[in-house]
Amino acid sequence: MRHRLKDIIWLAGKDYRNEWQMSGFFILSLAAVLGPMLILFALKFGIVGSMLNNLIEDPRNREIRPIGSGRYDQAWIEQLNERPEVLFIVPRTRAIAATIDLKSETAKRIISVEMIPTGSGDPLLKNKQIPASATELVLSSNAAKKLNVNVGDEITGSLARRFKGRSERVHLKLKVVDIASTASFARDGAFAPIGLVESAEDFRDGRAVAEFGWQGNQVDPGNRNYPSFRLYTDSIYNVGRISDALDKIGIEVRTRSADIEIVRNMDRNLSLVFWLIAIIGLVGFSLSLGASLWANVDRKRKELSVLRLVGFRTAEIVWFPVLQSSFTAILGWLCASLIYFGVSITINQMFASQLNNSEKVCHLLPEHLAIALLLTLGSSIFAASLAGYKAAHIEPSEGLREI
Repeated sequence: MRHRLKDIIWLAGKDYRNEWQMSGFFILSLAAVLGPMLILFALKFGIVGSMLNNLIEDPRNREIRPIGSGRYDQAWIEQLNERPEVLFIVPRTRAIAATIDLKSETAKRIISVEMIPTGSGDPLLKNKQIPASATELVLSSNAAKKLNVNVGDEITGSLARRFKGRSERVHLKLKVVDIASTASFARDGAFAPIGLVESAEDFRDGRAVAEFGWQGNQVDPGNRNYPSFRLYTDSIYNVGRISDALDKIGIEVRTRSADIEIVRNMDRNLSLVFWLIAIIGLVGFSLSLGASLWANVDRKRKELSVLRLVGFRTAEIVWFPVLQSSFTAILGWLCASLIYFGVSITINQMFASQLNNSEKVCHLLPEHLAIALLLTLGSSIFAASLAGYKAAHIEPSEGLREI
């Protein structure tokens, strides 16, 4: 059986080479159909993939901002943080109390910056050092330029208030542990531990802050409520889930879910268009190849009947058109892949100046090419099944007239 199968493979290959003109025609026909489909899918995957990647990489697209002011205690914050979709959450104090005046020895002017509460895992400070104590800050790029400071420098912060009819101002030494990118925060700002932000609010509200030795009224620290919070989900696909959950408990939020949905709809619609074109192209080529193999079997009816006569079984004869269609599929796929590589290099070079180093307009992964090969082989073998059915019904007696 194995020996006969080798003979069938050799005979099918020999016949395929002898009729190289017809074989070449079908190889080029398949490449003409498959090549543009590969390019089309590569454009879809490259463009939409880059857009989705930008959405995923930009943490601002995973941010959920509450609208207005609420009352959230630490227990509520911790409960929300337990949800698997939540990547990072930290409470925020009142915006008017979350400001601090900063001055450095290398700059003449004093700037007022917004303090953004931060902590471990802050998406806006990815690959940046997180402040570990209440006297450490991560400055925004804009604030660092105005203060003319670098990582490791010390600056002076000051807070002012009116307490019991007197104007008071306190000063504290702060260390710049890192500088955030402009994409993270474009205005004058400082990412600070929640402890420092809470201390600034307590000082302005006339409460004592024992950590810094600031005098004021004594209050129970366990009764603190926060008007807002910073919240980021672990994925852009979970933004809608968390925002819906918050909406159900009466918390109105603002997200970029509309932008995310636009790209996702584009991905779905382009995928639908691609598969419609691919199915039409593959079905058309399969019918054409099937008709050709049918005619080829009919033309070689006498030769195939002789093979039946000398001992080849029906199942082995069926392999004859199947193998030839597989040759066409593999060689056509190789030609189409070469077309894709040539066109994709040209397209990517044309748009290189408008893209980041890692971005490509026309791009396929190795598994995409492997799937294309499997689909091409499958459709070709399906087309060959028609010819195989015809070959299976060739009787050995038909070869007697040729002996």
